[in-house]
Amino acid sequence: MTLIFNPDKYTELLSQYQPKIIRTEAENEKALAIVEELMHRRDRTPEEDELYELLIALIEKFEQEYYAPGVTATPNSLLLFLMEQRSLKPADLVGIVGSEEGVYALVNGEREIGKEQAVILGSFFYVEPSLFAN
Repeated sequence: MTLIFNPDKYTELLSQYQPKIIRTEAENEKALAIVEELMHRRDRTPEEDELYELLIALIEKFEQEYYAPGVTATPNSLLLFLMEQRSLKPADLVGIVGSEEGVYALVNGEREIGKEQAVILGSFFYVEPSLFAN
């Protein structure tokens, strides 16, 4: 039996979930929760499949723009982003990177991240050290 797409049911789903361009991490989390709910639903309707695919496209667009470190990110902006994600202050990196003055120079973009510091930061943040290379 072939299920037929019902525009009225789809309109009802759209009004319930109100999908839109994702601009913040909170909006992304909300969309991910809906996708997860739909993903585990047995016997999704064609309308739910359409909403599922729409949300995935919106999430992918957001994540490509938000998490694309190689496109617009610099080693300094990546460091700031990772610090923000962990709610770290520059003082929290003193024991990891070196002196307080050195950490503030890195955070403020006054000094480039050296190879050794890149390895240390990569290990600390669980990312590839090459992300901190210029």
